[in-house]
Amino acid sequence: MTTRYLIATALVCAGVGLTACGDKKDAPEAAKPAGAEQARAVSITRVETRALGGGFKASGQLIPREEAAVGSELSGYRVARVFVEEGAWVKAGQPLAQLDNTLLRAQIAQQAAVAAQAEAEAQRVTGLAGQGMLSQEQIESRRYAAKAQAAALAELQTRDRRMTITAPVSGRVLERTVRPGDVAGGTTPWFRIARDGLVELNAEVNEADLSSVRIGQPVRVSVPGGATVSGEVRIVSPLIDTTTRLGRVRVRLPLNEALRSGGVASAEFAASGAQVPAVPEAALRLDAEGASLMAVDDQNRARQIPVKTGLRAGGWVQLIDGPAVGTRVLLGGSAFTLDGDKVKPLEKAAR
Repeated sequence: MTTRYLIATALVCAGVGLTACGDKKDAPEAAKPAGAEQARAVSITRVETRALGGGFKASGQLIPREEAAVGSELSGYRVARVFVEEGAWVKAGQPLAQLDNTLLRAQIAQQAAVAAQAEAEAQRVTGLAGQGMLSQEQIESRRYAAKAQAAALAELQTRDRRMTITAPVSGRVLERTVRPGDVAGGTTPWFRIARDGLVELNAEVNEADLSSVRIGQPVRVSVPGGATVSGEVRIVSPLIDTTTRLGRVRVRLPLNEALRSGGVASAEFAASGAQVPAVPEAALRLDAEGASLMAVDDQNRARQIPVKTGLRAGGWVQLIDGPAVGTRVLLGGSAFTLDGDKVKPLEKAAR
């Protein structure tokens, strides 16, 4: 019994020894030396210029294309008559209102007599210079008096001509604030006239869409009453409201009775076809700090670059602020690549 036990124990020990002394090929692989770096294979594309913008919508207020504010330059005179109402069509030079010039006419008549007398006295001393009858100072004084009285008469006559308030431009009267019996004075306009009756849309456009708007771009404008008219972009404001992040676009519209200044209208901007820097949406990386791209430098290292985006269309997004056209950027999977990582770029053709 004891002999069998010893033999079995020896066999087990021999087996264990053989296992422990096995071939070196079964040993675990040695650790890689420090400094060795494997490049991750990644798909990349490039920033390129593309025609984006399939059109967008905006709204705004209808305003006169050009507005004339009309009032009186005189003060203290009573309004005798008002010739036009709101909505009236007027021509340049047409009378709008008349001030009471009864007192002014009497002043003109009186001043005309004074001026005539002064002129007569000046004429009587003509040729008397150097004869000793009057001093040169007295002669010059009469001549000066004649000129001064003539100038005073001219000033009253000019004032009389301005007693009639006329339209400076042809167009449609938008507002009338003056009434017969009012006394001229103050700075509030009596009439507001839309030159040629033309109204245009002052559209408010968000910052991203504004970059694609071009002068002459077609616009379809609709008003609450149901009327729809075709227009085109006339002015693109260079300013962005710092609070609303909106810019203003002035849209030229044809003459149409349905377009009323002060009303609200909606606009549909046609595609501009403008070429803008863009990347596939799959290249964008979004995190708590905002949008960014993983660019690939000349040493094939990933570099994270913050970007500001704009229009989106057909799977592409506009870069308002970002890397230059031609820059290599990572496509999907960039979330697993860190800034500074070595990569093995596999470029894909843009579609």
